[in-house]
Amino acid sequence: MLGPVILAASRSDRMRRFVSAAPGTKQVVARFIAGESVDQVVPVVQDACAKGLAVTLDVVGEDITTREQASAARDAYLELVEHLKALDLGTQAEMSVKLSMFGQALEGGHELALANVRAVVEAAAAIGTTVTLDAEDHTTLDSMFAIHEELRKDFPGTGCVIQAYLFRTEADAHRLAESGSRVRLVKGAYKEPAEVAYQQKAEVDKAYVRVLRILMEGDGYPMIGSHDPRLISIAQELARKAGRKLDEYEFQMLYGIRGEEHLRLAAEGHRMRVYTAYGTDWYGYFMRRLAEKPANLLFFARSILTRG
Repeated sequence: MLGPVILAASRSDRMRRFVSAAPGTKQVVARFIAGESVDQVVPVVQDACAKGLAVTLDVVGEDITTREQASAARDAYLELVEHLKALDLGTQAEMSVKLSMFGQALEGGHELALANVRAVVEAAAAIGTTVTLDAEDHTTLDSMFAIHEELRKDFPGTGCVIQAYLFRTEADAHRLAESGSRVRLVKGAYKEPAEVAYQQKAEVDKAYVRVLRILMEGDGYPMIGSHDPRLISIAQELARKAGRKLDEYEFQMLYGIRGEEHLRLAAEGHRMRVYTAYGTDWYGYFMRRLAEKPANLLFFARSILTRG
Protein backbone atom coordinates (compact mmCIF):
# COMPACT_ATOMS: atom_id res chain seq x y z
CA MET A 1 0.00 0.00 0.00
CA LEU A 2 1.40 3.37 -1.05
CA GLY A 3 -0.45 5.48 1.51
CA PRO A 4 1.66 4.55 4.57
CA VAL A 5 4.86 4.96 2.54
CA ILE A 6 3.86 8.47 1.47
CA LEU A 7 2.86 9.40 5.01
CA ALA A 8 6.26 8.27 6.25
CA ALA A 9 7.87 10.40 3.52
CA SER A 10 5.93 13.42 4.78
CA ARG A 11 8.29 13.45 7.80
CA SER A 12 11.48 13.11 5.76
CA ASP A 13 13.64 16.19 5.18
CA ARG A 14 15.35 14.41 2.29
CA MET A 15 12.02 13.75 0.56
CA ARG A 16 10.93 17.32 1.31
CA ARG A 17 13.95 18.62 -0.60
CA PHE A 18 13.39 16.19 -3.49
CA VAL A 19 9.69 16.93 -3.89
CA SER A 20 10.19 20.68 -3.56
CA ALA A 21 12.80 20.64 -6.34
CA ALA A 22 10.91 18.34 -8.73
CA PRO A 23 9.94 20.15 -11.95
CA GLY A 24 6.25 19.24 -11.79
CA THR A 25 5.68 19.99 -8.12
CA LYS A 26 4.50 23.58 -8.43
CA GLN A 27 1.75 22.62 -10.89
CA VAL A 28 0.41 19.86 -8.67
CA VAL A 29 0.71 21.82 -5.42
CA ALA A 30 -1.41 24.56 -6.98
CA ARG A 31 -4.21 22.03 -7.28
CA PHE A 32 -4.45 21.70 -3.49
CA ILE A 33 -2.99 24.97 -2.18
CA ALA A 34 -4.95 28.13 -3.00
CA GLY A 35 -1.96 30.47 -2.84
CA GLU A 36 1.14 31.35 -0.86
CA SER A 37 -0.13 34.56 0.76
CA VAL A 38 -3.34 35.89 2.23
CA ASP A 39 -3.60 38.35 -0.66
CA GLN A 40 -3.61 35.43 -3.08
CA VAL A 41 -6.25 33.48 -1.20
CA VAL A 42 -8.76 36.33 -0.78
CA PRO A 43 -10.00 36.16 -4.41
CA VAL A 44 -10.43 32.38 -4.00
CA VAL A 45 -12.61 32.99 -0.93
CA GLN A 46 -14.66 35.63 -2.72
CA ASP A 47 -15.20 33.38 -5.74
CA ALA A 48 -16.30 30.42 -3.60
CA CYS A 49 -18.75 32.49 -1.58
CA ALA A 50 -20.17 34.06 -4.75
CA LYS A 51 -20.97 30.51 -5.91
CA GLY A 52 -22.91 29.74 -2.75
CA LEU A 53 -20.09 27.86 -1.02
CA ALA A 54 -18.66 28.43 2.43
CA VAL A 55 -14.95 28.09 3.23
CA THR A 56 -12.66 27.26 6.10
CA LEU A 57 -9.13 28.59 5.77
CA ASP A 58 -5.96 26.84 6.89
CA VAL A 59 -2.55 28.53 6.97
CA VAL A 60 -0.37 25.48 6.25
CA GLY A 61 2.64 24.61 8.38
CA GLU A 62 3.28 22.13 11.18
CA ASP A 63 7.01 21.72 11.90
CA ILE A 64 7.35 24.40 14.55
CA THR A 65 10.59 24.19 16.55
CA THR A 66 10.75 27.58 18.32
CA ARG A 67 8.42 29.88 20.23
CA GLU A 68 9.17 32.59 17.69
CA GLN A 69 7.80 30.38 14.90
CA ALA A 70 4.70 29.67 16.96
CA SER A 71 4.15 33.40 17.46
CA ALA A 72 4.61 33.98 13.72
CA ALA A 73 1.95 31.33 12.99
CA ARG A 74 -0.45 33.06 15.38
CA ASP A 75 0.25 36.39 13.69
CA ALA A 76 -0.41 34.89 10.25
CA TYR A 77 -3.89 33.92 11.43
CA LEU A 78 -4.47 37.34 12.96
CA GLU A 79 -3.56 38.86 9.60
CA LEU A 80 -6.09 36.53 7.98
CA VAL A 81 -8.77 37.70 10.43
CA GLU A 82 -8.16 41.31 9.38
CA HIS A 83 -8.66 40.39 5.73
CA LEU A 84 -11.83 38.41 6.49
CA LYS A 85 -13.17 41.39 8.44
CA ALA A 86 -12.86 43.54 5.34
CA LEU A 87 -14.74 40.92 3.27
CA ASP A 88 -17.71 40.93 5.70
CA LEU A 89 -18.61 37.31 4.97
CA GLY A 90 -19.67 36.26 8.46
CA THR A 91 -19.56 32.51 9.05
CA GLN A 92 -19.32 31.84 5.31
CA ALA A 93 -15.58 32.11 5.93
CA GLU A 94 -14.13 30.57 9.08
CA MET A 95 -10.71 29.19 10.01
CA SER A 96 -9.11 25.84 10.83
CA VAL A 97 -5.94 25.61 12.91
CA LYS A 98 -3.42 22.93 13.81
CA LEU A 99 -2.17 23.35 17.35
CA SER A 100 1.25 22.03 16.32
CA MET A 101 1.66 25.35 14.48
CA PHE A 102 1.11 27.21 17.74
CA GLY A 103 3.86 25.39 19.62
CA GLN A 104 2.01 22.39 21.06
CA ALA A 105 5.07 20.09 20.76
CA LEU A 106 7.49 22.50 22.47
CA GLU A 107 8.38 22.51 26.15
CA GLY A 108 5.34 23.93 27.93
CA GLY A 109 3.58 23.53 24.60
CA HIS A 110 0.07 22.91 25.88
CA GLU A 111 -0.10 26.29 27.63
CA LEU A 112 1.71 28.00 24.76
CA ALA A 113 -0.64 26.60 22.14
CA LEU A 114 -3.66 27.54 24.23
CA ALA A 115 -2.48 31.13 24.59
CA ASN A 116 -1.69 31.47 20.90
CA VAL A 117 -4.91 29.91 19.65
CA ARG A 118 -7.00 31.86 22.16
CA ALA A 119 -5.79 35.09 20.55
CA VAL A 120 -6.98 33.82 17.16
CA VAL A 121 -10.33 32.57 18.49
CA GLU A 122 -10.96 35.91 20.23
CA ALA A 123 -10.17 37.83 17.03
CA ALA A 124 -12.40 35.51 14.99
CA ALA A 125 -15.31 35.93 17.42
CA ALA A 126 -14.94 39.70 17.20
CA ILE A 127 -15.72 39.61 13.46
CA GLY A 128 -18.53 37.06 13.82
CA THR A 129 -16.79 33.90 12.68
CA THR A 130 -15.41 30.73 14.24
CA VAL A 131 -12.35 28.50 14.49
CA THR A 132 -12.10 24.71 14.27
CA LEU A 133 -9.21 22.81 15.87
CA ASP A 134 -7.85 20.25 13.43
CA ALA A 135 -6.94 16.78 14.69
CA GLU A 136 -3.36 15.61 14.22
CA ASP A 137 -1.65 12.37 15.23
CA HIS A 138 -3.06 10.46 18.20
CA THR A 139 -0.36 11.59 20.64
CA THR A 140 -1.61 15.20 20.42
CA LEU A 141 -5.32 14.59 20.91
CA ASP A 142 -5.68 14.73 24.68
CA SER A 143 -4.06 18.17 24.60
CA MET A 144 -6.23 19.27 21.66
CA PHE A 145 -9.47 18.18 23.34
CA ALA A 146 -8.47 19.88 26.60
CA ILE A 147 -7.77 23.13 24.74
CA HIS A 148 -11.06 22.77 22.88
CA GLU A 149 -12.95 22.37 26.14
CA GLU A 150 -11.21 25.39 27.65
CA LEU A 151 -11.91 27.61 24.63
CA ARG A 152 -15.59 26.63 24.53
CA LYS A 153 -16.11 28.12 28.00
CA ASP A 154 -15.82 31.59 26.45
CA PHE A 155 -16.30 30.77 22.76
CA PRO A 156 -18.83 27.93 22.55
CA GLY A 157 -18.79 27.92 18.74
CA THR A 158 -15.19 26.67 18.65
CA GLY A 159 -15.17 23.41 16.70
CA CYS A 160 -12.95 20.35 16.71
CA VAL A 161 -12.14 17.41 14.45
CA ILE A 162 -12.38 13.69 15.18
CA GLN A 163 -10.89 10.90 13.06
CA ALA A 164 -12.87 7.75 12.27
CA TYR A 165 -9.85 5.46 12.00
CA LEU A 166 -8.91 5.82 15.68
CA PHE A 167 -10.38 3.30 18.12
CA ARG A 168 -11.05 6.07 20.66
CA THR A 169 -13.25 8.13 18.36
CA GLU A 170 -16.64 6.58 19.11
CA ALA A 171 -16.22 7.48 22.79
CA ASP A 172 -15.05 10.98 21.82
CA ALA A 173 -18.11 11.40 19.58
CA HIS A 174 -20.51 10.47 22.39
CA ARG A 175 -18.83 13.04 24.63
CA LEU A 176 -18.82 15.79 22.00
CA ALA A 177 -22.31 15.34 20.53
CA GLU A 178 -23.86 17.89 22.85
CA SER A 179 -25.90 21.00 22.26
CA GLY A 180 -23.88 23.81 20.72
CA SER A 181 -20.92 21.66 19.72
CA ARG A 182 -19.42 21.72 16.21
CA VAL A 183 -17.64 18.51 15.23
CA ARG A 184 -15.99 17.68 11.91
CA LEU A 185 -15.67 13.97 11.20
CA VAL A 186 -12.90 12.84 8.84
CA LYS A 187 -11.42 9.42 8.08
CA GLY A 188 -7.92 10.38 9.23
CA ALA A 189 -4.75 11.20 7.29
CA TYR A 190 -1.81 10.40 9.58
CA LYS A 191 0.26 7.22 9.81
CA GLU A 192 -1.03 5.56 12.97
CA PRO A 193 -0.04 2.21 14.52
CA ALA A 194 -2.36 -0.80 14.57
CA GLU A 195 -2.57 -0.48 18.37
CA VAL A 196 -4.65 2.71 18.09
CA ALA A 197 -6.20 2.77 14.62
CA TYR A 198 -7.94 0.66 11.99
CA GLN A 199 -5.60 -0.14 9.12
CA GLN A 200 -8.01 -1.35 6.41
CA LYS A 201 -10.23 0.96 4.34
CA ALA A 202 -13.33 -1.17 4.91
CA GLU A 203 -12.85 -0.99 8.68
CA VAL A 204 -12.35 2.78 8.55
CA ASP A 205 -15.49 3.24 6.44
CA LYS A 206 -17.58 1.20 8.89
CA ALA A 207 -16.20 3.18 11.80
CA TYR A 208 -16.98 6.42 9.95
CA VAL A 209 -20.64 5.44 9.62
CA ARG A 210 -20.88 4.41 13.29
CA VAL A 211 -19.42 7.70 14.46
CA LEU A 212 -21.51 9.72 12.02
CA ARG A 213 -24.66 8.09 13.38
CA ILE A 214 -23.65 9.16 16.91
CA LEU A 215 -23.18 12.75 15.76
CA MET A 216 -26.39 12.89 13.74
CA GLU A 217 -28.44 11.48 16.62
CA GLY A 218 -26.79 13.84 19.09
CA ASP A 219 -27.53 17.49 19.83
CA GLY A 220 -24.51 19.12 18.20
CA TYR A 221 -23.72 20.32 14.68
CA PRO A 222 -22.04 17.60 12.58
CA MET A 223 -19.61 18.57 9.82
CA ILE A 224 -19.13 15.71 7.37
CA GLY A 225 -15.57 15.77 6.03
CA SER A 226 -15.55 13.32 3.13
CA HIS A 227 -15.34 13.12 -0.66
CA ASP A 228 -16.69 9.56 -0.73
CA PRO A 229 -20.01 9.48 -2.66
CA ARG A 230 -21.24 6.51 -0.66
CA LEU A 231 -20.55 8.18 2.68
CA ILE A 232 -22.17 11.40 1.49
CA SER A 233 -25.34 9.48 0.62
CA ILE A 234 -25.28 7.70 3.97
CA ALA A 235 -24.86 11.05 5.74
CA GLN A 236 -27.92 12.43 3.97
CA GLU A 237 -29.95 9.38 4.97
CA LEU A 238 -28.79 9.52 8.59
CA ALA A 239 -29.67 13.22 8.72
CA ARG A 240 -33.14 12.47 7.36
CA LYS A 241 -33.73 9.71 9.91
CA ALA A 242 -32.54 11.99 12.71
CA GLY A 243 -34.99 14.67 11.59
CA ARG A 244 -32.27 17.20 10.83
CA LYS A 245 -32.95 20.18 8.60
CA LEU A 246 -30.44 21.22 5.95
CA ASP A 247 -29.02 23.98 8.16
CA GLU A 248 -28.38 21.57 11.04
CA TYR A 249 -25.30 19.94 9.52
CA GLU A 250 -22.86 20.61 6.71
CA PHE A 251 -20.52 18.92 4.25
CA GLN A 252 -16.85 19.79 4.00
CA MET A 253 -14.45 18.91 1.20
CA LEU A 254 -10.93 19.93 0.25
CA TYR A 255 -10.09 22.69 -2.19
CA GLY A 256 -9.09 21.16 -5.50
CA ILE A 257 -10.97 17.87 -5.06
CA ARG A 258 -14.41 17.13 -6.59
CA GLY A 259 -15.26 20.75 -7.32
CA GLU A 260 -18.41 19.83 -9.25
CA GLU A 261 -19.68 17.94 -6.20
CA HIS A 262 -19.17 21.08 -4.09
CA LEU A 263 -21.53 22.96 -6.38
CA ARG A 264 -24.04 20.11 -6.63
CA LEU A 265 -24.48 19.85 -2.87
CA ALA A 266 -24.75 23.63 -2.52
CA ALA A 267 -27.40 23.70 -5.27
CA GLU A 268 -29.41 21.11 -3.32
CA GLY A 269 -29.52 23.51 -0.38
CA HIS A 270 -26.76 21.95 1.73
CA ARG A 271 -24.14 24.06 3.40
CA MET A 272 -21.00 23.02 1.56
CA ARG A 273 -17.74 24.27 3.08
CA VAL A 274 -14.47 24.07 1.16
CA TYR A 275 -11.33 23.45 3.25
CA THR A 276 -8.93 25.91 1.66
CA ALA A 277 -5.24 25.78 2.55
CA TYR A 278 -2.64 28.38 1.66
CA GLY A 279 0.89 29.34 2.61
CA THR A 280 4.49 28.51 1.78
CA ASP A 281 5.05 25.58 4.17
CA TRP A 282 2.86 23.22 2.16
CA TYR A 283 4.88 19.98 2.18
CA GLY A 284 3.18 18.00 4.99
CA TYR A 285 -0.31 18.96 3.87
CA PHE A 286 0.50 18.16 0.24
CA MET A 287 1.93 14.71 1.03
CA ARG A 288 -1.18 13.73 2.99
CA ARG A 289 -3.31 14.65 -0.02
CA LEU A 290 -1.16 12.35 -2.17
CA ALA A 291 -1.48 9.55 0.38
CA GLU A 292 -5.26 9.77 0.54
CA LYS A 293 -5.89 8.90 -3.09
CA PRO A 294 -3.69 7.02 -5.59
CA ALA A 295 -5.00 9.17 -8.44
CA ASN A 296 -3.39 12.21 -6.81
CA LEU A 297 -0.02 10.43 -6.73
CA LEU A 298 -0.36 9.36 -10.37
CA PHE A 299 -1.18 12.95 -11.35
CA PHE A 300 1.96 14.13 -9.54
CA ALA A 301 4.14 11.43 -11.14
CA ARG A 302 2.89 12.29 -14.63
CA SER A 303 3.60 15.96 -14.05
CA ILE A 304 7.19 15.23 -12.99
CA LEU A 305 7.81 12.94 -15.97
CA THR A 306 6.25 15.36 -18.43
CA ARG A 307 8.23 18.36 -17.22
CA GLY A 308 11.34 16.28 -16.63
